[in-house]
Amino acid sequence: MKRTERHHLKENEVAEWLIGAKTWYEANAKLVSYGGVVVGVVAVAILATLAYRQMNAGRATAMLAEALSVAEAPVVAPAAPEAGKPPVQRPGTYPTDRARFQAALPKLLAVADAYPGSEAGIMARYRAASALVAVGRVPEGIQRYKEVVDRGKGPYQVMARMGLAEAQLIAGQFDQAIASFKDVAALNSEEAPGDGVLMQLARAYQLAGKPDDARQTFRRVVDEYPQSPYLSAARSQAQGDAAGR
Repeated sequence: MKRTERHHLKENEVAEWLIGAKTWYEANAKLVSYGGVVVGVVAVAILATLAYRQMNAGRATAMLAEALSVAEAPVVAPAAPEAGKPPVQRPGTYPTDRARFQAALPKLLAVADAYPGSEAGIMARYRAASALVAVGRVPEGIQRYKEVVDRGKGPYQVMARMGLAEAQLIAGQFDQAIASFKDVAALNSEEAPGDGVLMQLARAYQLAGKPDDARQTFRRVVDEYPQSPYLSAARSQAQGDAAGR
């Protein structure tokens, strides 16, 4: 059965349930007490609300899945053309990452705008922000990341803060990026390991022309994360900066 058909059947089932509940109530209204009526009406309202939310969640998830199928589609070079014909792109693939992200963006933004408060909508907004930065629309990406920070919670908010800092760095907004990396470091979250955040913060200091702050931050990686995979690079940077002073 096609997905659209299953979706319509689900909607019909909910509609039929609501009609049945209404019919039962009308037929038995005289047999129940006032208190029973109140309880029955409240129960119907609660169940109807839950059913409506479940349908909305299903729609949002389906839309997100469709958007992600494009955002994560294979990147494959077009097949060699026959004489006198244009190159042929295999269905379901894209010639470049840029083409793939540009195709996914409208779908991701549609989910984010239609279901802004849902988990699917927040994830779509986060992925849209990443895609916008990837295709060079950095200011728009920054704005979308900020929206996830404001609306999201848990892992999404942490990842959005990290993405925001990276985007600000790309945009040359060094002071803002430094502040954002500091915010992420303060969260001490598993989604953004501290040593990795500090390395990016040190890089931001370097780009901002603040070598002393960069050196101190690299030193923090050496002192606070002795098992870090970045240890060698951090030690080299800290010693190199110190030697050049």
